[in-house]
Amino acid sequence: MEQGVSFDLDLIRRYDQSGPRYTSYPTAVEFDESFDEAAYKAACARSNESGRPLSLYFHIPFCDTVCFYCACNKIATKDRSLAPPYLERVYRELEMQSALFDKSRVVEQLHWGGGTPTFLSHDQMVELMDVTRRHFTLADDETGEFSIEIDPREADASTVKLLRRIGFNRMSLGVQDFDERVQAAVNRFQTEAQTMTVLEAALAEGFRSTSIDLIYGLPFQSVESFMKTLERVIEVNPQRLSVFNYAHLPERFKPQRRINEADLPAPQVKLDILQSTIARLTEAGYVFIGMDHFARPDDELAVAQRAGTLYRNFQGYSTHAHCDLIGIGVTSIGMIDNTYGQNRRELNEYYADIDAGRLPVFRGLELNRDDLIRRDVITRLICHFQLDKAAVAAQWGIVFDDYFADSLAKLKGMEEDGLVTVDADSIRIQARGRLLVRNICMAFDAYLAVKTGPIGFSKVI
Repeated sequence: MEQGVSFDLDLIRRYDQSGPRYTSYPTAVEFDESFDEAAYKAACARSNESGRPLSLYFHIPFCDTVCFYCACNKIATKDRSLAPPYLERVYRELEMQSALFDKSRVVEQLHWGGGTPTFLSHDQMVELMDVTRRHFTLADDETGEFSIEIDPREADASTVKLLRRIGFNRMSLGVQDFDERVQAAVNRFQTEAQTMTVLEAALAEGFRSTSIDLIYGLPFQSVESFMKTLERVIEVNPQRLSVFNYAHLPERFKPQRRINEADLPAPQVKLDILQSTIARLTEAGYVFIGMDHFARPDDELAVAQRAGTLYRNFQGYSTHAHCDLIGIGVTSIGMIDNTYGQNRRELNEYYADIDAGRLPVFRGLELNRDDLIRRDVITRLICHFQLDKAAVAAQWGIVFDDYFADSLAKLKGMEEDGLVTVDADSIRIQARGRLLVRNICMAFDAYLAVKTGPIGFSKVI
């Protein structure tokens, strides 16, 4: 498939509305507390009949300092003594979770996120991986995708060496912006040297993939200043880049209240930054994967997209669509069989459940047939920018145009604007519609169709 993207300023202005990021469909907004531990265990039993491989996500919630822009589930603290009691509960959860899954099922994908996973000491990281291997069978290094999110302020060359030794072969690094004025405004002071030390160590130790995260729309950013950061990043040639739009939602995320709204770049400046970023990354040889993500043409994500096997889940784009995902730790979300399940979001509640011998799943959703059909359609569009109507119809035993008559009607205006083409056989998102893929997917979202008032999602651009 062709992996280009076109920047049409007029269209972006007209379509820049709030909408889901579709790391799941239905989104977490639809999760319900009637989905509990018993429902989760039933899903695990059904899952075992499939024999599918597994994916493990570990949430390490602690951060040494709070970045004011952050919208993640984290606990800002300098108290490293909080880690051991947390890990004790994680180990117990691992034991309870592993009892629900057949030992023959191999973990092909593992990810530590947060928070800051390297908040843990070296010994704690070794122990966590050892306990994981005690309870689950991990794929070998050649076939397994084992990744970790890195804050370069909390890691050095010895940390990277250790992470490779215990099994990690991919990493993503938070950078956001190298400009010191921007860093001061968001309370994230990180030198280029700290970042480059980690990247150079990753290369030396044989990490197969490095990804760098940038954010545009932060205080004091300009096209010129952001391009300086981008040029420095391009020089080190990461396999992937994530370039996120900063969503200023201080009413929802308390740390953002410490950002002076008057210092944020104007909407036009944000769009100029995005346009310049896309142009420069394209010139540098990166392809647009979708939803803020760029990759080298030979990267696994780009290859999977061309092959039609790319997937999207709670960690973003993935090449492991066939895995059941087990979430471990506070606030983690799993995807087992036809369900989503989320762990407790407050630390004391998570501890209470674990200490009582209960799995900490407190809400979730069992997907019905319509959910599954629409998830399939949205996944195809958001990952591949196209779908074959006949393939979807055969997969689900439907007449596509009849089943999605309302959705296709919503696409008419987008067709006229050149975002998408719809014919008897297919739906194809054009280059000028790819930045607005969320809008196109929203036409197939049955839950959005019945919502009134604010929907609580970030802007699409």
